[in-house]
Amino acid sequence: MSNLKIAVVVGSLRKDSINRKLANALISLAPEGLEFQIVEINDLPLYNQDDDAAPSAAAVAFKSAIAAAAGVVFVTPEYNRSIPGVLKNAIDHGSRPYGHSVWGGKPTGVVGASVGVLGSALAQQHLRNVLAYLDAPTLGQPELFLQVKEDTFAADGSVGSADTTAFLQRWVDRYAAWVAHQHVS
Repeated sequence: MSNLKIAVVVGSLRKDSINRKLANALISLAPEGLEFQIVEINDLPLYNQDDDAAPSAAAVAFKSAIAAAAGVVFVTPEYNRSIPGVLKNAIDHGSRPYGHSVWGGKPTGVVGASVGVLGSALAQQHLRNVLAYLDAPTLGQPELFLQVKEDTFAADGSVGSADTTAFLQRWVDRYAAWVAHQHVS
Protein backbone atom coordinates (compact mmCIF):
# COMPACT_ATOMS: atom_id res chain seq x y z
CA MET A 1 0.00 0.00 0.00
CA SER A 2 1.27 3.51 -0.73
CA ASN A 3 1.79 5.91 2.15
CA LEU A 4 -1.73 7.03 3.09
CA LYS A 5 -2.30 9.84 5.57
CA ILE A 6 -5.14 9.32 8.01
CA ALA A 7 -6.51 12.22 10.03
CA VAL A 8 -7.37 11.33 13.61
CA VAL A 9 -10.00 13.55 15.24
CA VAL A 10 -10.29 13.17 19.01
CA GLY A 11 -13.63 14.33 20.36
CA SER A 12 -12.23 15.37 23.73
CA LEU A 13 -10.24 18.48 24.54
CA ARG A 14 -8.68 17.05 27.71
CA LYS A 15 -4.94 16.48 27.35
CA ASP A 16 -5.16 13.35 29.53
CA SER A 17 -8.41 12.03 28.08
CA ILE A 18 -8.83 8.29 27.72
CA ASN A 19 -9.86 8.83 24.10
CA ARG A 20 -6.62 10.69 23.38
CA LYS A 21 -4.81 7.72 24.92
CA LEU A 22 -6.81 5.43 22.64
CA ALA A 23 -5.94 7.61 19.63
CA ASN A 24 -2.25 7.49 20.51
CA ALA A 25 -2.43 3.71 20.96
CA LEU A 26 -3.98 3.33 17.49
CA ILE A 27 -1.31 5.62 16.02
CA SER A 28 1.42 3.46 17.56
CA LEU A 29 -0.12 0.37 15.92
CA ALA A 30 -0.38 1.78 12.39
CA PRO A 31 0.95 -0.64 9.79
CA GLU A 32 3.58 0.36 7.28
CA GLY A 33 2.13 2.59 4.59
CA LEU A 34 -0.43 4.24 6.87
CA GLU A 35 0.40 7.43 8.70
CA PHE A 36 -2.00 8.54 11.42
CA GLN A 37 -1.89 12.16 12.52
CA ILE A 38 -4.07 13.86 15.12
CA VAL A 39 -5.86 16.91 13.74
CA GLU A 40 -6.62 19.17 16.68
CA ILE A 41 -10.05 20.72 17.14
CA ASN A 42 -9.41 22.78 20.26
CA ASP A 43 -8.84 26.08 18.41
CA LEU A 44 -12.00 25.93 16.31
CA PRO A 45 -14.47 28.69 17.10
CA LEU A 46 -18.13 27.82 17.41
CA TYR A 47 -19.47 27.28 13.91
CA ASN A 48 -21.39 30.32 12.65
CA GLN A 49 -22.77 30.41 9.11
CA ASP A 50 -22.06 34.15 9.03
CA ASP A 51 -18.35 33.24 8.91
CA ASP A 52 -18.61 31.03 5.80
CA ALA A 53 -17.28 33.79 3.52
CA ALA A 54 -14.26 34.43 5.76
CA PRO A 55 -13.60 31.39 7.99
CA SER A 56 -11.07 31.54 10.82
CA ALA A 57 -7.50 30.39 10.24
CA ALA A 58 -8.18 27.42 12.53
CA ALA A 59 -11.20 26.37 10.46
CA VAL A 60 -9.24 26.68 7.20
CA ALA A 61 -6.36 24.62 8.64
CA PHE A 62 -8.76 21.98 9.94
CA LYS A 63 -10.58 21.62 6.62
CA SER A 64 -7.27 21.50 4.73
CA ALA A 65 -5.93 18.72 6.95
CA ILE A 66 -9.09 16.65 6.51
CA ALA A 67 -9.22 17.28 2.75
CA ALA A 68 -5.58 16.14 2.39
CA ALA A 69 -6.18 12.90 4.30
CA ALA A 70 -7.02 9.58 2.63
CA GLY A 71 -9.30 8.75 5.56
CA VAL A 72 -10.41 9.87 8.99
CA VAL A 73 -10.58 8.07 12.32
CA PHE A 74 -12.94 9.62 14.86
CA VAL A 75 -12.13 8.77 18.47
CA THR A 76 -15.12 9.85 20.50
CA PRO A 77 -16.06 9.87 24.13
CA GLU A 78 -19.72 9.70 25.06
CA TYR A 79 -21.26 12.78 26.64
CA ASN A 80 -24.88 12.48 27.75
CA ARG A 81 -25.43 9.47 25.44
CA SER A 82 -24.14 11.28 22.32
CA ILE A 83 -21.08 12.88 20.78
CA PRO A 84 -19.40 15.85 22.46
CA GLY A 85 -20.36 19.31 21.24
CA VAL A 86 -16.75 20.06 20.27
CA LEU A 87 -16.74 17.09 17.91
CA LYS A 88 -20.03 18.09 16.31
CA ASN A 89 -18.66 21.63 15.95
CA ALA A 90 -15.60 20.30 14.09
CA ILE A 91 -17.80 18.19 11.81
CA ASP A 92 -19.96 21.23 11.08
CA HIS A 93 -16.88 23.30 10.17
CA GLY A 94 -15.78 20.55 7.79
CA SER A 95 -19.17 20.35 6.10
CA ARG A 96 -19.66 24.04 5.39
CA PRO A 97 -20.29 26.14 3.43
CA TYR A 98 -22.89 24.01 1.68
CA GLY A 99 -21.39 22.26 -1.34
CA HIS A 100 -17.84 22.43 0.06
CA SER A 101 -17.80 19.55 2.54
CA VAL A 102 -14.53 17.71 3.12
CA TRP A 103 -16.34 14.61 4.36
CA GLY A 104 -17.97 13.27 1.18
CA GLY A 105 -16.52 9.92 0.16
CA LYS A 106 -13.87 10.03 2.90
CA PRO A 107 -13.52 6.53 4.46
CA THR A 108 -13.96 6.89 8.20
CA GLY A 109 -13.42 4.78 11.25
CA VAL A 110 -15.44 5.38 14.40
CA VAL A 111 -14.05 4.23 17.74
CA GLY A 112 -14.25 5.31 21.33
CA ALA A 113 -13.52 4.58 24.94
CA SER A 114 -15.42 5.05 28.14
CA VAL A 115 -15.25 3.89 31.73
CA GLY A 116 -18.81 2.67 31.21
CA VAL A 117 -19.67 -0.83 30.06
CA LEU A 118 -20.96 0.39 26.68
CA GLY A 119 -17.61 1.94 25.78
CA SER A 120 -19.14 4.94 23.88
CA ALA A 121 -21.50 2.77 21.80
CA LEU A 122 -24.32 5.32 21.78
CA ALA A 123 -22.03 8.20 20.82
CA GLN A 124 -20.59 6.09 18.02
CA GLN A 125 -24.06 5.32 16.69
CA HIS A 126 -24.98 9.01 16.67
CA LEU A 127 -21.70 9.84 14.93
CA ARG A 128 -22.35 7.17 12.29
CA ASN A 129 -25.74 8.77 11.60
CA VAL A 130 -24.13 12.18 11.09
CA LEU A 131 -21.42 10.71 8.84
CA ALA A 132 -24.02 8.84 6.76
CA TYR A 133 -25.74 12.14 6.03
CA LEU A 134 -22.39 13.66 5.05
CA ASP A 135 -21.69 10.76 2.63
CA ALA A 136 -18.65 9.63 4.60
CA PRO A 137 -18.59 5.82 4.48
CA THR A 138 -17.77 4.19 7.81
CA LEU A 139 -16.08 0.89 8.50
CA GLY A 140 -18.85 -1.37 9.77
CA GLN A 141 -16.87 -4.22 11.30
CA PRO A 142 -15.08 -4.75 13.50
CA GLU A 143 -16.48 -2.28 15.99
CA LEU A 144 -14.29 -0.85 18.71
CA PHE A 145 -16.09 0.00 21.95
CA LEU A 146 -13.40 0.07 24.62
CA GLN A 147 -14.34 -0.05 28.30
CA VAL A 148 -11.42 1.53 30.11
CA LYS A 149 -10.46 -0.05 33.40
CA GLU A 150 -7.66 0.69 35.81
CA ASP A 151 -5.11 -1.33 33.84
CA THR A 152 -6.19 -0.47 30.26
CA PHE A 153 -3.47 2.16 29.91
CA ALA A 154 -0.15 2.31 31.74
CA ALA A 155 0.96 5.49 33.52
CA ASP A 156 2.88 6.58 30.39
CA GLY A 157 -0.28 6.23 28.26
CA SER A 158 0.76 3.00 26.57
CA VAL A 159 -1.64 0.07 26.32
CA GLY A 160 -1.57 -1.93 29.54
CA SER A 161 -2.08 -5.49 28.28
CA ALA A 162 -1.23 -7.74 25.37
CA ASP A 163 -4.91 -8.67 24.95
CA THR A 164 -5.96 -5.03 24.57
CA THR A 165 -3.08 -4.40 22.18
CA ALA A 166 -4.15 -7.37 20.05
CA PHE A 167 -7.76 -6.15 20.08
CA LEU A 168 -6.70 -2.66 18.92
CA GLN A 169 -4.30 -4.12 16.34
CA ARG A 170 -7.08 -6.16 14.75
CA TRP A 171 -9.16 -2.99 14.34
CA VAL A 172 -6.24 -0.96 12.94
CA ASP A 173 -5.32 -3.69 10.46
CA ARG A 174 -8.91 -4.02 9.25
CA TYR A 175 -9.29 -0.24 8.91
CA ALA A 176 -5.98 -0.03 7.01
CA ALA A 177 -7.05 -2.74 4.55
CA TRP A 178 -10.46 -1.10 4.06
CA VAL A 179 -8.98 2.36 3.43
CA ALA A 180 -6.45 0.91 1.00
CA HIS A 181 -9.29 -0.82 -0.86
CA GLN A 182 -11.37 2.40 -0.89
CA HIS A 183 -8.37 4.37 -2.08
CA VAL A 184 -7.74 1.98 -5.00
CA SER A 185 -11.41 1.66 -6.00
